[in-house]
Amino acid sequence: MSKNKFETDAIRTQMERSEFLEHSTPLHLTSSFIFEDAEDMRASFAEEKQRNIYSRFTNPNTSEFIDKMCKLEGAESGYAFATGMAAVFSTFAALLNAGDHIVSARSIFGSTHTLFTKFLPKWNIETSYFKIDEVEKIESLIQPNTKILYLESPTNPAVDILDLELLGHIAKKHNLIYIIDNCFATPYLQNPIKFGADLVIHSATKLIDGQGRVLGGVTVGRADLIREIYLFSRNTGPALSPFNAWILSKSLETLGVRVDRHCENALKVAEFLEAHDKVALVKYPFLKSHPQYELAKKQMKHGGNVVAFEVKGGIEAGKHFLNQLKMLSLSANLGDTRSIATHPASTTHSKLNEIERLGVGIADGLVRISVGLEHVDDIIADLKQALEIV
Repeated sequence: MSKNKFETDAIRTQMERSEFLEHSTPLHLTSSFIFEDAEDMRASFAEEKQRNIYSRFTNPNTSEFIDKMCKLEGAESGYAFATGMAAVFSTFAALLNAGDHIVSARSIFGSTHTLFTKFLPKWNIETSYFKIDEVEKIESLIQPNTKILYLESPTNPAVDILDLELLGHIAKKHNLIYIIDNCFATPYLQNPIKFGADLVIHSATKLIDGQGRVLGGVTVGRADLIREIYLFSRNTGPALSPFNAWILSKSLETLGVRVDRHCENALKVAEFLEAHDKVALVKYPFLKSHPQYELAKKQMKHGGNVVAFEVKGGIEAGKHFLNQLKMLSLSANLGDTRSIATHPASTTHSKLNEIERLGVGIADGLVRISVGLEHVDDIIADLKQALEIV
């Protein structure tokens, strides 16, 4: 475990310098690596040597990114992927066998829900869901073939908070692999491994990149589990590209500074919305009105950059509000320097039916704001003028 502070590890974790003594990490845009002789080649493929063979397996840039993420999350090992969903799918595909069972929080990303309900059942892998306010029912869902307990916290998009420590105790009691999607919090705000998680997954496309430039994903955690994920991924090919890894590793150098400002802006935006007479409901983990406010304060350093709220007047008022925005972008992404407004019911969670959406707190008029790094006065001014026209 590193003795350095978060920001120092994010900046100073680098691969060894070459003979050129470069200050900033160089790019290694190569598909493969050469061997000294036939014996070196044989020993490398036999894994008697730890060295780069092929960039689908490892690359100096992806290794640097993984090493940083492991330090920042307090993990033993990791593997980096082309996208966040590649990380989610590959993690489950590597660890599950036909006939296995998953217990998952109901409030998860729409594509993960589709994976659980449409694709994994093709291999006789089933999922049972629990609602975030029915944690006491989790143990009743666990079956003899249950292998994984999975959740997101904060949840997407309603930013609900789950008790990571309590769920960690349940997972340990029943010998389950405990996996947490930590995308909304980032390792700067929350470290699930401290609460018992075996694996932590990130869509690095979001706050880790932070500027809407590249796609990426990463899974970190227990070395024995990562070994299985590595072997699966080495043979199926969802690897992160060296260029994207280089971008993401550089992005981590500013993660703490960026997320501090994201959270500062988001809290002010949430307070503004909560006081507005045309807003029916506001959800933000560090608002005192949030139902899991005390739990959020226990688990997280700050409240994150996502604010969820409902405009009075339902779906038509919500659409009208979005159409009146002048500065905020309409996009399905989040974690960008630019503030983004999303309508989850018609975008990120459109594959859920109305009953499923309402069950995870996604009303038709719910709007998700990914609060960016613009001056907070300008963000609020845009929200204010849009609400005035609703």
